[in-house]
Amino acid sequence: MAVDNRALDAAARRIGDRWSLRLIGALLDAERTFGELSSDVDGIAPTILTARLKSLQRQGLILATPYEHRPVRMRYSLTAAGRSLAAAISTLSAWGADREGRTLGQTHDACGARLETRPWCPTCERVVDEADHLLWC
Repeated sequence: MAVDNRALDAAARRIGDRWSLRLIGALLDAERTFGELSSDVDGIAPTILTARLKSLQRQGLILATPYEHRPVRMRYSLTAAGRSLAAAISTLSAWGADREGRTLGQTHDACGARLETRPWCPTCERVVDEADHLLWC
């Protein structure tokens, strides 16, 4: 499988640090306040949290909505672009858990097997694998 290195570099520049990935992951379930994010993302310093939230806002991945005006307090949620990272974040999380010998990820209710993310062709309505000469445009 060929990978577009320029596109991968662009993605890594935008969300490649662990704090950005973890913040997006924390927001996948629901919107959160600054305090909730601070609690949910263990080990993040308030200054780093503030900087990453501002960066993710500038990139259009999260939205900050005021819920209190004195003092100003914000509630953070993912935009459609931020939500589109769900599969990638889930796959990276499962990969990291596998490297640590843990099982993680969504399971199929019918049989209990862990679900996998695979390239899907909506035109052919089938999974595309390396034998199909998967190419990145």
